[in-house]
Amino acid sequence: MVRYPNVLVGYDATVESDRALRWAVEEARLRRLGLLVCHCWRWPYPISHVDYDIEAIVRRMGEHLLDKGMSRAKELAPSVEARGRLMDGPAYAALLHESPEAEVIVVGSHEQGELPVGSTALRLPARARRPVVVVRQAASLHERVVVGVDGSPGGDAALAFAFEVAALRGWSLRAVHGCWEPGAVAESELPLFADAEELARSSSARLERAVALWCDKFPQVEARTSLVVKGPRTALLQASEEADLVVVGDRGTGNVDPLLLGATSSALLQHAPCSVAIVHTERY
Repeated sequence: MVRYPNVLVGYDATVESDRALRWAVEEARLRRLGLLVCHCWRWPYPISHVDYDIEAIVRRMGEHLLDKGMSRAKELAPSVEARGRLMDGPAYAALLHESPEAEVIVVGSHEQGELPVGSTALRLPARARRPVVVVRQAASLHERVVVGVDGSPGGDAALAFAFEVAALRGWSLRAVHGCWEPGAVAESELPLFADAEELARSSSARLERAVALWCDKFPQVEARTSLVVKGPRTALLQASEEADLVVVGDRGTGNVDPLLLGATSSALLQHAPCSVAIVHTERY
Protein backbone atom coordinates (compact mmCIF):
# COMPACT_ATOMS: atom_id res chain seq x y z
CA MET A 1 0.00 0.00 0.00
CA VAL A 2 1.51 3.34 -1.04
CA ARG A 3 1.60 5.96 1.71
CA TYR A 4 1.19 9.70 1.18
CA PRO A 5 2.48 12.54 3.33
CA ASN A 6 -0.62 14.45 4.39
CA VAL A 7 -4.34 14.66 4.99
CA LEU A 8 -5.85 17.35 2.77
CA VAL A 9 -8.87 19.37 3.87
CA GLY A 10 -10.84 22.19 2.27
CA TYR A 11 -11.76 25.03 4.63
CA ASP A 12 -13.90 28.15 4.15
CA ALA A 13 -14.98 28.95 7.75
CA THR A 14 -18.52 27.58 7.30
CA VAL A 15 -20.07 25.18 9.80
CA GLU A 16 -19.72 22.41 7.22
CA SER A 17 -16.02 23.04 6.70
CA ASP A 18 -15.43 23.15 10.46
CA ARG A 19 -16.86 19.62 10.67
CA ALA A 20 -14.51 18.58 7.87
CA LEU A 21 -11.56 20.17 9.66
CA ARG A 22 -12.37 18.27 12.84
CA TRP A 23 -12.43 14.99 10.92
CA ALA A 24 -9.25 15.81 9.01
CA VAL A 25 -7.31 16.80 12.14
CA GLU A 26 -8.26 13.54 13.83
CA GLU A 27 -7.41 11.58 10.67
CA ALA A 28 -3.97 13.21 10.54
CA ARG A 29 -3.38 12.54 14.23
CA LEU A 30 -4.36 8.88 14.00
CA ARG A 31 -2.38 8.28 10.81
CA ARG A 32 0.61 10.28 12.11
CA LEU A 33 0.58 12.47 9.03
CA GLY A 34 0.77 16.17 8.39
CA LEU A 35 -2.33 18.24 7.67
CA LEU A 36 -2.70 20.53 4.66
CA VAL A 37 -5.48 23.10 5.08
CA CYS A 38 -6.53 24.59 1.74
CA HIS A 39 -8.68 27.67 1.22
CA CYS A 40 -9.74 28.75 -2.26
CA TRP A 41 -10.71 32.33 -3.02
CA ARG A 42 -12.48 33.32 -6.20
CA TRP A 43 -12.69 36.56 -8.16
CA PRO A 44 -16.41 37.41 -7.78
CA TYR A 45 -16.74 39.37 -11.01
CA PRO A 46 -16.56 38.50 -14.72
CA ILE A 47 -12.99 37.77 -15.81
CA SER A 48 -13.14 40.73 -18.17
CA HIS A 49 -13.53 43.07 -15.19
CA VAL A 50 -10.08 43.76 -13.74
CA ASP A 51 -9.61 45.77 -10.55
CA TYR A 52 -6.36 45.01 -8.77
CA ASP A 53 -7.34 46.88 -5.61
CA ILE A 54 -10.51 44.81 -5.19
CA GLU A 55 -8.59 41.65 -6.06
CA ALA A 56 -6.10 42.41 -3.31
CA ILE A 57 -8.95 42.84 -0.82
CA VAL A 58 -10.57 39.55 -1.83
CA ARG A 59 -7.23 37.79 -1.54
CA ARG A 60 -6.61 39.25 1.94
CA MET A 61 -10.04 38.01 3.01
CA GLY A 62 -8.98 34.57 1.83
CA GLU A 63 -5.75 34.82 3.80
CA HIS A 64 -7.75 35.75 6.89
CA LEU A 65 -10.03 32.72 6.51
CA LEU A 66 -7.04 30.43 5.99
CA ASP A 67 -5.39 31.82 9.13
CA LYS A 68 -8.62 31.09 11.01
CA GLY A 69 -8.57 27.50 9.77
CA MET A 70 -4.93 27.06 10.76
CA SER A 71 -5.61 28.41 14.26
CA ARG A 72 -8.58 26.08 14.58
CA ALA A 73 -6.50 23.08 13.51
CA LYS A 74 -3.81 23.85 16.09
CA GLU A 75 -6.48 24.29 18.73
CA LEU A 76 -7.98 20.88 17.95
CA ALA A 77 -4.67 18.99 17.86
CA PRO A 78 -1.47 20.88 18.75
CA SER A 79 0.65 17.81 17.99
CA VAL A 80 -0.39 17.68 14.31
CA GLU A 81 1.94 19.48 11.92
CA ALA A 82 -0.39 21.71 9.91
CA ARG A 83 0.36 23.76 6.81
CA GLY A 84 -1.89 26.17 4.96
CA ARG A 85 -2.25 26.79 1.25
CA LEU A 86 -4.15 29.68 -0.33
CA MET A 87 -5.34 29.07 -3.89
CA ASP A 88 -7.68 30.73 -6.32
CA GLY A 89 -10.39 29.25 -8.49
CA PRO A 90 -13.05 26.58 -7.85
CA ALA A 91 -12.48 24.61 -4.65
CA TYR A 92 -12.81 21.21 -6.27
CA ALA A 93 -10.15 22.08 -8.89
CA ALA A 94 -7.73 23.41 -6.27
CA LEU A 95 -8.15 20.36 -4.05
CA LEU A 96 -7.76 18.09 -7.06
CA HIS A 97 -4.48 19.85 -7.86
CA GLU A 98 -3.20 19.15 -4.33
CA SER A 99 -4.60 15.61 -4.15
CA PRO A 100 -1.60 13.60 -5.49
CA GLU A 101 0.20 14.07 -2.15
CA ALA A 102 -2.83 13.30 0.02
CA GLU A 103 -3.46 10.10 1.93
CA VAL A 104 -7.07 11.19 2.43
CA ILE A 105 -9.04 14.23 1.20
CA VAL A 106 -11.73 15.67 3.48
CA VAL A 107 -14.49 18.14 2.59
CA GLY A 108 -17.66 19.30 4.27
CA SER A 109 -21.20 18.92 3.02
CA HIS A 110 -24.72 20.17 3.53
CA GLU A 111 -27.30 17.78 4.90
CA GLN A 112 -28.42 14.95 2.65
CA GLY A 113 -30.52 15.77 -0.37
CA GLU A 114 -29.24 19.36 -0.65
CA LEU A 115 -26.12 18.96 -2.81
CA PRO A 116 -26.23 21.05 -6.02
CA VAL A 117 -24.85 19.52 -9.20
CA GLY A 118 -21.71 21.69 -9.09
CA SER A 119 -20.98 20.97 -5.43
CA THR A 120 -17.38 20.20 -4.44
CA ALA A 121 -18.74 17.25 -2.45
CA LEU A 122 -19.99 15.72 -5.71
CA ARG A 123 -17.36 16.83 -8.23
CA LEU A 124 -14.23 16.05 -6.22
CA PRO A 125 -14.97 12.35 -5.45
CA ALA A 126 -15.67 11.77 -9.15
CA ARG A 127 -12.23 13.01 -10.19
CA ALA A 128 -9.80 12.50 -7.32
CA ARG A 129 -7.78 9.32 -7.13
CA ARG A 130 -7.45 9.37 -3.37
CA PRO A 131 -10.15 8.48 -0.83
CA VAL A 132 -12.50 11.43 -0.36
CA VAL A 133 -14.44 11.74 2.90
CA VAL A 134 -17.51 13.97 2.69
CA VAL A 135 -18.30 14.90 6.29
CA ARG A 136 -21.85 15.49 7.47
CA GLN A 137 -22.07 14.74 11.16
CA ALA A 138 -20.52 16.97 13.80
CA ALA A 139 -19.73 14.09 16.17
CA SER A 140 -19.64 10.29 16.33
CA LEU A 141 -22.99 8.81 17.29
CA HIS A 142 -22.66 5.09 16.60
CA GLU A 143 -18.89 4.44 16.34
CA ARG A 144 -19.55 2.21 13.34
CA VAL A 145 -18.32 2.06 9.76
CA VAL A 146 -20.61 0.59 7.10
CA VAL A 147 -18.97 -0.58 3.88
CA GLY A 148 -20.55 -1.68 0.63
CA VAL A 149 -19.32 -5.01 -0.76
CA ASP A 150 -20.15 -6.14 -4.30
CA GLY A 151 -17.14 -8.14 -5.51
CA SER A 152 -15.89 -5.32 -7.75
CA PRO A 153 -12.35 -3.86 -7.54
CA GLY A 154 -13.92 -0.68 -6.17
CA GLY A 155 -15.70 -2.70 -3.49
CA ASP A 156 -12.42 -4.36 -2.50
CA ALA A 157 -10.74 -0.94 -2.21
CA ALA A 158 -13.64 0.27 -0.06
CA LEU A 159 -13.22 -2.73 2.24
CA ALA A 160 -9.52 -1.98 2.72
CA PHE A 161 -10.18 1.66 3.59
CA ALA A 162 -13.15 0.85 5.85
CA PHE A 163 -11.17 -1.66 7.91
CA GLU A 164 -8.31 0.83 8.18
CA VAL A 165 -10.65 3.57 9.47
CA ALA A 166 -12.34 1.18 11.92
CA ALA A 167 -8.98 0.04 13.27
CA LEU A 168 -7.65 3.59 13.65
CA ARG A 169 -10.77 4.92 15.37
CA GLY A 170 -11.66 1.85 17.40
CA TRP A 171 -15.04 1.50 15.71
CA SER A 172 -17.00 -1.59 14.72
CA LEU A 173 -17.59 -2.46 11.07
CA ARG A 174 -20.58 -3.77 9.16
CA ALA A 175 -20.04 -5.07 5.63
CA VAL A 176 -23.26 -4.85 3.59
CA HIS A 177 -24.01 -6.56 0.30
CA GLY A 178 -27.25 -5.61 -1.44
CA CYS A 179 -27.39 -8.54 -3.82
CA TRP A 180 -30.52 -7.69 -5.84
CA GLU A 181 -28.93 -6.03 -8.86
CA PRO A 182 -29.67 -8.14 -11.95
CA GLY A 183 -28.61 -5.35 -14.29
CA ALA A 184 -25.00 -5.48 -13.06
CA VAL A 185 -24.16 -9.18 -13.27
CA ALA A 186 -22.86 -11.38 -16.06
CA GLU A 187 -25.48 -13.07 -18.23
CA SER A 188 -24.43 -16.44 -16.83
CA GLU A 189 -25.53 -15.32 -13.33
CA LEU A 190 -29.00 -14.09 -14.29
CA PRO A 191 -30.70 -17.46 -13.52
CA LEU A 192 -29.81 -16.90 -9.85
CA PHE A 193 -32.47 -14.20 -9.67
CA ALA A 194 -35.15 -16.81 -10.37
CA ASP A 195 -34.12 -18.73 -7.23
CA ALA A 196 -34.00 -16.50 -4.14
CA GLU A 197 -32.44 -19.17 -1.92
CA GLU A 198 -29.64 -19.93 -4.37
CA LEU A 199 -29.04 -16.21 -4.90
CA ALA A 200 -28.73 -15.68 -1.14
CA ARG A 201 -26.41 -18.67 -0.74
CA SER A 202 -24.12 -17.65 -3.57
CA SER A 203 -24.06 -13.98 -2.57
CA SER A 204 -23.46 -14.77 1.10
CA ALA A 205 -20.48 -16.96 0.25
CA ARG A 206 -19.01 -14.18 -1.90
CA LEU A 207 -19.52 -11.65 0.88
CA GLU A 208 -17.90 -13.83 3.53
CA ARG A 209 -14.87 -14.53 1.32
CA ALA A 210 -14.34 -10.85 0.61
CA VAL A 211 -14.53 -9.84 4.28
CA ALA A 212 -12.53 -12.77 5.71
CA LEU A 213 -9.27 -11.50 4.22
CA TRP A 214 -9.58 -8.15 6.00
CA CYS A 215 -10.72 -9.72 9.27
CA ASP A 216 -7.42 -11.63 9.27
CA LYS A 217 -5.45 -8.43 8.62
CA PHE A 218 -7.36 -6.40 11.22
CA PRO A 219 -8.29 -8.86 14.01
CA GLN A 220 -8.90 -5.98 16.42
CA VAL A 221 -11.90 -4.77 14.40
CA GLU A 222 -15.29 -6.10 15.46
CA ALA A 223 -16.78 -6.92 12.05
CA ARG A 224 -20.02 -8.49 10.91
CA THR A 225 -21.61 -9.09 7.53
CA SER A 226 -25.11 -8.34 6.32
CA LEU A 227 -26.61 -9.81 3.17
CA VAL A 228 -29.66 -7.83 2.04
CA VAL A 229 -31.88 -9.05 -0.80
CA LYS A 230 -32.41 -5.52 -2.05
CA GLY A 231 -30.58 -3.18 -4.39
CA PRO A 232 -27.24 -1.90 -3.05
CA ARG A 233 -28.47 1.70 -2.84
CA THR A 234 -31.43 0.76 -0.66
CA ALA A 235 -29.37 -1.60 1.49
CA LEU A 236 -26.60 0.91 2.15
CA LEU A 237 -28.90 3.87 2.73
CA GLN A 238 -30.76 1.85 5.37
CA ALA A 239 -27.51 0.72 7.00
CA SER A 240 -26.12 4.27 7.00
CA GLU A 241 -28.82 5.33 9.44
CA GLU A 242 -26.85 3.53 12.17
CA ALA A 243 -23.33 4.50 11.07
CA ASP A 244 -20.91 7.40 11.39
CA LEU A 245 -19.31 6.64 8.04
CA VAL A 246 -20.39 4.67 4.99
CA VAL A 247 -17.64 3.63 2.59
CA VAL A 248 -18.13 2.64 -1.06
CA GLY A 249 -16.04 2.28 -4.17
CA ASP A 250 -16.22 4.91 -6.88
CA ARG A 251 -18.18 2.52 -9.09
CA GLY A 252 -19.47 -1.02 -8.75
CA THR A 253 -19.92 -3.87 -11.19
CA GLY A 254 -22.03 -1.93 -13.70
CA ASN A 255 -20.72 -0.10 -16.78
CA VAL A 256 -20.01 3.52 -15.82
CA ASP A 257 -18.16 6.32 -17.56
CA PRO A 258 -14.71 6.42 -15.88
CA LEU A 259 -15.14 10.16 -15.24
CA LEU A 260 -18.37 9.61 -13.32
CA LEU A 261 -19.31 8.02 -10.02
CA GLY A 262 -21.50 4.94 -9.94
CA ALA A 263 -25.19 5.25 -9.16
CA THR A 264 -24.81 3.87 -5.63
CA SER A 265 -21.94 6.21 -4.75
CA SER A 266 -23.85 9.21 -6.10
CA ALA A 267 -27.02 8.26 -4.21
CA LEU A 268 -25.13 7.97 -0.93
CA LEU A 269 -23.46 11.36 -1.39
CA GLN A 270 -26.89 12.89 -1.91
CA HIS A 271 -28.97 11.02 0.63
CA ALA A 272 -26.92 9.26 3.34
CA PRO A 273 -27.49 10.80 6.80
CA CYS A 274 -23.89 10.13 7.85
CA SER A 275 -20.48 10.96 6.40
CA VAL A 276 -19.53 9.20 3.16
CA ALA A 277 -16.14 8.01 1.88
CA ILE A 278 -15.57 7.32 -1.81
CA VAL A 279 -12.55 5.09 -2.52
CA HIS A 280 -11.06 4.64 -5.96
CA THR A 281 -10.02 1.29 -7.34
CA GLU A 282 -6.33 2.04 -7.91
CA ARG A 283 -5.90 3.34 -4.35
CA TYR A 284 -5.42 -0.12 -2.80
